Amino acid sequence: MKMFEFDFEPRYRWLLTPLGVRRGNSLVTVTADDFHAKFGRWDLRIPLANIAGYERSGDYKWFKAIGIRGSWVDHGLTFGSSTKQGVCLRFIEPIKAFIPGMKPHPGLTVTVADTDGLAAALESAGIPAS
Repeated sequence: MKMFEFDFEPRYRWLLTPLGVRRGNSLVTVTADDFHAKFGRWDLRIPLANIAGYERSGDYKWFKAIGIRGSWVDHGLTFGSSTKQGVCLRFIEPIKAFIPGMKPHPGLTVTVADTDGLAAALESAGIPAS
C-alpha cells in the first residue's frame, strides 16, 4: 500500500476547517486493488479496474479547487486542498454523484503533495497516463 498526503496550502486552511478537512483525516492510498481517497468526512474507494487513466494538472483557480467540488461542465469531482498541483483520474464507469443534483462523476482530481509518487503508483498498477 502506498500513501499520499494532501498538499494543504496554509492560506486556504480556513476554508477547509469548517468542512472538517485537515491533515489528520485526509489521505490518498493505492493498494493492489483499490484507489482510496479520504478527504475529511468524504470517503471514496474506487477499484483500480475502474480507472481508465490519469493526468497531472495544476495551477488551479482557488474557487474551483479548494474543498469538495463538482464541475457543472464535465461533472468531475475534486478533493482539493491546494491550487498548485493535482492528479486527475478518469473512470471507465462514472461513480455515484457526491454532490446533490449532479450527474455521476466521470473523474476525480486530488491535490496530493507528491504527484510524481502518485503517478508512479498508478503506473505500476497498470493505469496509463492520458
